[in-house]
Amino acid sequence: MRHFTPTLITRLVGYLVFLWAIAAAVTGCASWQEYDDTKEWSAQRLYEEAKQQRLAGNYKKAIELYRKLEARYPFGRHAQQAQIETVYTFYKFEEPALAIAAADRFIKIYPRHPNVDYAYYIKGIIHFNLGRGFFSDYLPIDPSRRDPGAASQAFQDFGELIRRFPDSKYAEDARQRMVYLRNNLAKHEIHVANYYIRRGAYIAAANRGKYVVQNYQGTSSVADALVIMAKAYNLLKAEELSVEALRVLELNFPNHPGIAEVKEMQITD
Repeated sequence: MRHFTPTLITRLVGYLVFLWAIAAAVTGCASWQEYDDTKEWSAQRLYEEAKQQRLAGNYKKAIELYRKLEARYPFGRHAQQAQIETVYTFYKFEEPALAIAAADRFIKIYPRHPNVDYAYYIKGIIHFNLGRGFFSDYLPIDPSRRDPGAASQAFQDFGELIRRFPDSKYAEDARQRMVYLRNNLAKHEIHVANYYIRRGAYIAAANRGKYVVQNYQGTSSVADALVIMAKAYNLLKAEELSVEALRVLELNFPNHPGIAEVKEMQITD
């Protein structure tokens, strides 16, 4: 039979006390973490408090309360309103990816909600703002490195809003933004086409110009596209195509300065 010495017993007791202290600390921390003074709040109170936090600019706290509201009262009208307001709160909190995800979720769950048009609109606004960095700081650098993806997506978002909800209170603003986007997307194509001209990629340049003429009628870039086409075809020795592009340019934009440039190229050749 093994005998325990006083020293061994002391160590064993100390070890057990140590284990008990750790367990107590963990239990205490868990209890502290689980404490939530909103546990007994009604859906109304959670919603109102979340709204107040949002209006005060405390977006992180507002999102936390909206999520609690959805989790505890998922089927009520407050939960629906919380979801649509979460979209805007993420947007203001500068979390565009989360805002878009929240908007898509709302559209999927509540496709006939009276405010679902706002979800489409805010998606467009988010992509619009992301794309403005692309347009606002146009610099004379390689335009092929520019990515108009966000702007193109904004154009699609606004178009979807107008198609589904032509009478929406957001429709007119969406239309105006689409005009702006369309003009700038066309300008981007011109920048790329000119880049191709400089690099000697004349077929690619002509195709870009043709794309603008076919897809961006009504924008100021159509005239520039015709100039590019006339130049590119001339450099490709496709004289008939160059002359035709110049003819269309003169007919529709008789005062465009590019006319003289193209004629000079044609005479030189």
